[in-house]
Amino acid sequence: MKKALREHLSATCSEQELRRWYDPLDIELSEGGQEVRVAFPHSYFAQWFAGRMQDRFEAELFRFQGRPCDIRYIAPGAKRGGEAPGGNGSTTAGEGRKPQRKLAFPFDAQYSFESFLTNSKNYFPLETARQVARSDGAQFNPFVICGKSGSGKSHLLKAIANEMAKTHPVENMLVTTGEGLRGLLSGADPLAAREHVNRHRFLLVDDIHWLAGDERLQQELLVIFNQFQDGRKQMVFTCQDRIGAWEELLPPLRSRLEGGLVVGLKQPDMEVRVALIQERVRAKKLPLTKEQVLTLAQRFQNFRALGGILIKLLAFRELVRRDISARDFEQILSNTEERDQPQITVDVVIDAVCQHYQVSRKDVLGEDRRQNIALARQVAMYLCRHMLGLSYPALGRSFGGKDHSTVIYSVKKIHELQEDEKEMKQLLKDLKLRCRQPA
Repeated sequence: MKKALREHLSATCSEQELRRWYDPLDIELSEGGQEVRVAFPHSYFAQWFAGRMQDRFEAELFRFQGRPCDIRYIAPGAKRGGEAPGGNGSTTAGEGRKPQRKLAFPFDAQYSFESFLTNSKNYFPLETARQVARSDGAQFNPFVICGKSGSGKSHLLKAIANEMAKTHPVENMLVTTGEGLRGLLSGADPLAAREHVNRHRFLLVDDIHWLAGDERLQQELLVIFNQFQDGRKQMVFTCQDRIGAWEELLPPLRSRLEGGLVVGLKQPDMEVRVALIQERVRAKKLPLTKEQVLTLAQRFQNFRALGGILIKLLAFRELVRRDISARDFEQILSNTEERDQPQITVDVVIDAVCQHYQVSRKDVLGEDRRQNIALARQVAMYLCRHMLGLSYPALGRSFGGKDHSTVIYSVKKIHELQEDEKEMKQLLKDLKLRCRQPA
């Protein structure tokens, strides 16, 4: 097995690297093929490996196996001769055999600490995320990751979940989104929903800001928060922007979130974007030149945008032709410029809604309460909230100085309508597409 795994690793590691960290390992597969045992030459090497290579090794081992497996690291005193007389693979007390780890990546194998590319700007969030994932004591609770869209918040949260799953049963983990938690807590039996959440040992919620502005749901989360904290059960949240920027957050909930460890992810800079593209190009064998890699890194500013354009290039290679010419490359990029999001503003949304309902901007921003105008205003507020992530007070100011309670009512009303009426759901999709179209 060791030779075959080495050949697999040679695609991403140089010969010098493999000699330095891989060749000294003693690797064998158990008889049933369910467990991989890794023994180290000495304790110092084991410590270095755990800090520098373990994430990378486990991610590549999972790709090599192509299926879930268990992995057990064995310190020098526990190699073969350290097995108990019964020959069942157990070791005697005091020997350096670490607990078994499961390699399953239940939350998608692409999300790991090894694949989270960063530099010194985001080193602290990455290292603290590792500590949170590997600690049993809920030392940093809650752990809150803040950052703009495309900065890697979701990747880091799922990497934490995948790391936790190596040493804890997946059934003990509730990994969801803010919208998912909203749906769970908005059911007919909130007490049952609360008990369901509290049965888990770990709670990881991506985009927790979706609960902002809904006082009832925030109160529910507050109760759950207290139960988890009292039970020393780990919570991990991600959110856009700083917690202090949530004007509609309940003070007790804000206090508890800020009382944990809050870290901020910065947008990936040029160095990180180039590294990400190079890694994906190498893994997928995309025929891109150095100049094309640099062009992608310059034009696309965040992880999500980069991921999208790389998928488009891969699809072209698979569906159109294997070789991507310089002309093909430029044509694909010209139709995929990262210009949609920056152009979406409150004005863009209002104009799209006004065009659909055939009303004027003055009507939507004014106090006219006629049914079609009121509905257009509510739809525009809902879209601004969901597409731009603006707070309710900020939305009120953008719509002619409306009170934030009016905005909350409007957003809730459209949310309920689109759940009950297919026509409204489709309309919202159409309007979102229209807002994203270049002017």
